[in-house]
Amino acid sequence: MSNRKLKIAIQKSGRLFEDSLRILKDCGISIDNGRDQLKASARNFPLEVMYLRNGDIPQYLNDGVVDLAIIGENLLVEKGRDIEIIERLGFSKCRVSLAAPKGGRIRSLADLNGKKIATSYPNTVKEYLDKNGVDAELHIINGSVEIAPNIGLADGIVDIVSSGSTLFKNNLEEVETILMSEAVLAGSPVMDEELKALTERLKFRIRSVLNARDSRYVLLNAPNDKIQDIIRILPGMRSPTVLPLAEEGWSSLHTVINKEKFWEIIDELKSVGAEGILVCPIEKMVF
Repeated sequence: MSNRKLKIAIQKSGRLFEDSLRILKDCGISIDNGRDQLKASARNFPLEVMYLRNGDIPQYLNDGVVDLAIIGENLLVEKGRDIEIIERLGFSKCRVSLAAPKGGRIRSLADLNGKKIATSYPNTVKEYLDKNGVDAELHIINGSVEIAPNIGLADGIVDIVSSGSTLFKNNLEEVETILMSEAVLAGSPVMDEELKALTERLKFRIRSVLNARDSRYVLLNAPNDKIQDIIRILPGMRSPTVLPLAEEGWSSLHTVINKEKFWEIIDELKSVGAEGILVCPIEKMVF
């Protein structure tokens, strides 16, 4: 039996660190973790976690130093265009946006013709400018990009935006969104078949966790003459389970619904006679 392990990279600090460890934990993978460690092994899955500097991860994937990584899609667009996205993870959502001083002359991308843009994403920005026929000078900054307009270094910036609070604090406003991003599971292009098979095992677990996070288990009671109306409303995995209640003429229906449509569906269910609606979180969903 092979003793090989998948090597997965996650940020050693920053916004993806906690969420990356959480999804591995939710997959049932126990990691002997320490924040100051360079790497840690899983006790119950052939996996080794490597804590790396965010900007180095795409190169490590390309070189096969690590087999997988949990990384922001925006960084792959900037530094790892040829790296495969194995699974979108749905957390750490953000956007890469053009921003400029509030009330200033920069109101659109075209207004930056002949102007200066500060950014940590020069490849992404240059491609976007070229595509839109805008000629601007780029200042590459690794750090606090948002201060550049205030100190006269640039007329606008392109940076990651989540809540927008950092822009607000620096008297900046979004002008245009260049790229939407989220955390992804990315794979090295040089994995062999054995490592790909291990990756499939991990991907199966991750998908089960993500499906559960996006869904809710719903139980409700309804008069029998309303069951068909309710079934038409419920977007279940296949069809809801219908069980007779002790009270004659009534049944209990069990199904799964998407959490994003939860309140809309609940309102419809109530309008056609559903009662005693119980909603439960789901730990895992295995197909």
